[in-house]
Amino acid sequence: MMNNLLVSTSAKGNIYALYAANAISTTGNVLALLAIPWFVLATTGSAAQTGITAFFFFAPVVLSTFFGGTLVDRIGFKPSSIFSDVASGVTVLLIPLLYAVDLLPFWMLLLLVFLGTLIDAPGATARDAMLPELAEAAGMSLERIASLNQIVERASRMIGAPIAGFLIAFIGAENVLYVDAATFGISALLVWLAVPNITIKQDEAERLTGDDTGGETGGETKSSYLDDLRDGLRYLRHDALILTMVSVVLITNFLDGALSSVIYPVFVNEVYGSAVALGLIFGVSGGGAVIGALIYSAVGERYSRRKVYVWSFITLALARIVLPFLPPLWLLLITSAIVGIGAGPLNPIMGTVNYIRIPAIMRACVLGVMRSGAMMAMPLGVLLAGYALEWLGLQVTLIIVVAIYLLTTVSLLFNERLHEMDKGDKEEE
Repeated sequence: MMNNLLVSTSAKGNIYALYAANAISTTGNVLALLAIPWFVLATTGSAAQTGITAFFFFAPVVLSTFFGGTLVDRIGFKPSSIFSDVASGVTVLLIPLLYAVDLLPFWMLLLLVFLGTLIDAPGATARDAMLPELAEAAGMSLERIASLNQIVERASRMIGAPIAGFLIAFIGAENVLYVDAATFGISALLVWLAVPNITIKQDEAERLTGDDTGGETGGETKSSYLDDLRDGLRYLRHDALILTMVSVVLITNFLDGALSSVIYPVFVNEVYGSAVALGLIFGVSGGGAVIGALIYSAVGERYSRRKVYVWSFITLALARIVLPFLPPLWLLLITSAIVGIGAGPLNPIMGTVNYIRIPAIMRACVLGVMRSGAMMAMPLGVLLAGYALEWLGLQVTLIIVVAIYLLTTVSLLFNERLHEMDKGDKEEE
C-alpha cells in the first residue's frame, strides 16, 4: 500500500513533510488570489475586468477537479502533486516576465490565469488523498488528521494574506508573482524528497472501506479513464449526505468567491484605499479559522458533527451582517475573525465524513468530483459580482450576498440528511 513508508516517528515525519508542502503551496495560492485581482484593478481601474479575471481564476478549478481526480487515482498521488506544483509555478512566472517586456495583453493574462489554476487543483486533491494512509501508519485518527490539515491550510492563509498585502503595497503586485512562482517550486521539491509514494490496491481498499463489490469500486477490472470517472459520479449520486454537503458548499462558495476575489478588493480600495487592509482582513479571518480548527482538533470528537457543522455555518453568516454598513476597519477585522472561527471546523468535519465514507480506491476521483461540484458556481459568482458592483453599487451588492448567506445557512437546521454525519461509517446506516 505504501512504498518506503515506515511507522511511528518516521510516519509522522512523512505527514509533517506533506503538511509543509501544502502550507507552502497554499501560501502561493493566497499570494495569487490577492495579487492578480489587485494587479488588474491597478492597471485597468475596472471592477468588471477584475471580475472577468477572477472568473478565469476559478472556472478551470471546476474542470480540473472534475476530470483531474480520476487522473490522480491513475497516475499516483505523489507524481500528480509534483507535476501540478511545477507546472503551476511556470504559468505564474510567465505573468510578470511578459508584463516586464510589455507582452501581456489582457487575453494573455486570462489564458495564463486559466492554465495556472487548471493545473494547480489536481495537486491539492492528490495531497489530500494521501492523508488517510499516512494517518493509519502514524496511528492518528481521521478527525485529527483532517483538523491538522485544515489548521495548516488556514494558518497559511492567515500568514500569506497579510504578507501579500504588504508585498503588494511595497513591491507591486507584479513582483509578488515572482514570489508566488517560487513557492510552487519549493512545494514540489519537498514532496519529491520527503513524502513517500502511496498506492492503493483493490484488496487494501476493501480492507480499509469494508467494500467487496469488486468492479463497482474501481478495482482490477477497470480498463479506462471514463470507467473510473463514471464510478466516481455514480458513487457521489448515490451518497445523499455527501451530495447534500456539496450542494451547500456550492452556494456558499458562490458567495465566498464573489466576496474574496471581487467585492473585498473593491470594498477595500473604495473605503480604506490600501492593499494592506485587504491583507489584514484575510489574515485575521485565517487566524480565526486556525483557532476554530484547533478547538475542533482538541475537542471535536466529543460533539455531534452535525451540530458543530450547522452552527458554525450560521455563526459565520451572522458575522457578515455588518458588511453593508461599510464598517470601520477595526470592526471589520473583529467580524472577520469571527467568520474565520466559524469556518474553522467546517472542512475538518467534511473531510472526516469523506474519509469514512468514500472507498479508498476511488478517493481522489470522488474528492475531485466533489470539489468540482462545490466550486461550480464560483466562476459565475465572481463574474456576476463584478457587474453587480458596477450596476447596483457596493452596498446593495453586499446586502444581497449577506441575505442569501443567511437563508442558506439557517436552512441547515431543518435538513434531515445531515443527521448521517454522526454515523461512524456507511455500514452502520
